[in-house]
Amino acid sequence: METNILEKQMRRWPLYGGGLALLQAALLSACDRAAEAPAPAPTSNAVSPVVEAPAPSGPERLILAFGDSLYAGYGLDRGQSLPDAVQARLRRDGINATIVNAGVSGDTSAAGRQRFAFALDNMARKPDLVLIGLGGNDVLRQISPAETRTNMTAMLDEAKRRGIPVVLTGMMAPPNLGPDFSSQFNTIWPDLAKRYDATLYPFILDGVIGNAQLMQADHVHPNRTGVNKIATRVAPVVESALKKAE
Repeated sequence: METNILEKQMRRWPLYGGGLALLQAALLSACDRAAEAPAPAPTSNAVSPVVEAPAPSGPERLILAFGDSLYAGYGLDRGQSLPDAVQARLRRDGINATIVNAGVSGDTSAAGRQRFAFALDNMARKPDLVLIGLGGNDVLRQISPAETRTNMTAMLDEAKRRGIPVVLTGMMAPPNLGPDFSSQFNTIWPDLAKRYDATLYPFILDGVIGNAQLMQADHVHPNRTGVNKIATRVAPVVESALKKAE
């Protein structure tokens, strides 16, 4: 996606920029973790196959959902996370998908980079697809976009080395961080998608950010209705990536 298109999209999310200071305080206190700390083994809440619906017939498609609180289901009940919702939609479409949720609330791209190989090594087998959704906490901490790009590149290099296709669910910077930061940050995901032939969903919160009916009280995490709306958009992208990988 070209930068000018991204800029047009950003103008649709005024609350994302206006509430940045509040979000920083709320999120860093709720799900803070040091990016430099050794990555712990994912907990049972962070890594769990979704079991809501019986799998349809056909070969199993194993997917790793690797991200931060937007994958982990921060503020939601068990079984209501984005990976849960995407899996349910894939199964309703006749795809025998099992999504393993390796979302960890508070993860920056640096923390994700530390545990990415570990998560892959602990899968039952090599996954057919990996969803990577990181970057939101990098924005909240105002980490250098160059550092975020380096960390994301390292994870994509690892996936490429293992022969695993990737879907990137991108993040975008709020406009109040300035045009230089935004332009450097927002181009990370389209650049890497092109470089690694990854499938891109440009902005994970598109269609829900700024809508109080779809967001939790912190204005950055979607509620269950918001998650379902995101899943409705993301599931076809995942389905297309699975077909491409066959």
